[in-house]
Amino acid sequence: MQAKKYPYLQGEGLKLISYCPLCNTQYNPLAAKILEEREDAHLIHIECRRCNSSIVALILTGGIGISSVGLITDLTSDDVLKFKDADDLTLDDVLDFHLALQNDLVLKSIINS
Repeated sequence: MQAKKYPYLQGEGLKLISYCPLCNTQYNPLAAKILEEREDAHLIHIECRRCNSSIVALILTGGIGISSVGLITDLTSDDVLKFKDADDLTLDDVLDFHLALQNDLVLKSIINS
């Protein structure tokens, strides 16, 4: 993380998400990865060194201050980058997957892969 370029990510921005919500271990703010940035918004990924869970957070800065929205995940930072621009799932995708799961051979190949 580039502290000089993003000083607020070292301070208040990461203070909002400074502890793992699952095991309460303190995050190392220098371990946060900036995955994407746009003007006043930064998508970051932080992994807990104790329980290996992760948080993907969007930190927003604006005229009213700093805010963040985060979610607990098991995705790696590479997974987040892979899926963030993926096509949306459609209803047909869900129905096709449901039908595939009803086929024992497809289900076995998914489980064994």
